[in-house]
Amino acid sequence: MTQHRRSSVPAQLLCTLTLALLPWPVQAEAAKTAVNPTSSSDGVKMDTVNVTAKIDPNILMEDQLVGANQQPIWTTARRFATTRIYVLAPWELELEQWWKGKFPDGASKPIENLFQTEYGMGLPYRFQLDLYENYGGNNSDIRQDSMSVELRYALADWDKIPLNPTLYAEWKFGFNGNPDAYEIKLLLGDDFGPRWHWGFNYFYEKETGGAFTKETGFAQGISYTVLDNKLSVGLEMNFEYTYADSMASETEFLIGPSIQWRPTSNTHLDITPLLGATEDSPMVETYIIFGIDFGPGSPSSGKGYKPVSTQSR
Repeated sequence: MTQHRRSSVPAQLLCTLTLALLPWPVQAEAAKTAVNPTSSSDGVKMDTVNVTAKIDPNILMEDQLVGANQQPIWTTARRFATTRIYVLAPWELELEQWWKGKFPDGASKPIENLFQTEYGMGLPYRFQLDLYENYGGNNSDIRQDSMSVELRYALADWDKIPLNPTLYAEWKFGFNGNPDAYEIKLLLGDDFGPRWHWGFNYFYEKETGGAFTKETGFAQGISYTVLDNKLSVGLEMNFEYTYADSMASETEFLIGPSIQWRPTSNTHLDITPLLGATEDSPMVETYIIFGIDFGPGSPSSGKGYKPVSTQSR
């Protein structure tokens, strides 16, 4: 019996239904639909449908969902200097250079500097691994302070659990007389409508030697996007309570504005000057951070920048 080529009508109907049911929350539309005949294993020619989707121009670029974690683009790079949020996309790489300066209340006291180089890598199953190298001291004596290893784990894909809780653990290897220490954090973050982003961290840190100093507190930030994926402004705060058996406790609370400029799609510059609000706080604590995101998982690479609905499951 002669076999006939199947009609392309069902394939075209399937294409239409597929586009209508795309689980892309910004309702991406079809950029191109092609119907090509191919042969099945039994010799019958079948119609295959290739569908790609494009970014919805009515939704902010930073709110488009990407990657296996189905997370918005704004979460794939640092948003706040003092507050961390969620995890990097799988196989996204991040390199950041920090400067943090503490300006004490009194001209006779030296400025305390911290220079930090941070390497981050997003991993499958919502893990992230970071390495830090820290140099610190006053203006005349800068030396290696410590190295740290950090691991994060997000409990679910983005927006599956309220506030997107993420667990954080860090081990610090002290140098030049500084003791080792460990730190644990609970990271929370979310967006409250277009352009508004928020993060909150609770932390506890303890030295494993020396005075066995302990620190606990929280950091919080909120930002507003002025120019999509280019410029945001916000407010950040940091509270720390430091105590040990051999020293009097100290309470620091700092609050101030923040600004982030993204010169390109994969770089960011953060400037955050915080003002001290307690007796133990420095007069000003300033953060300047420059970062670059790259690797196959980065949204800017083109591979990680696909809407979730167009990726292979």
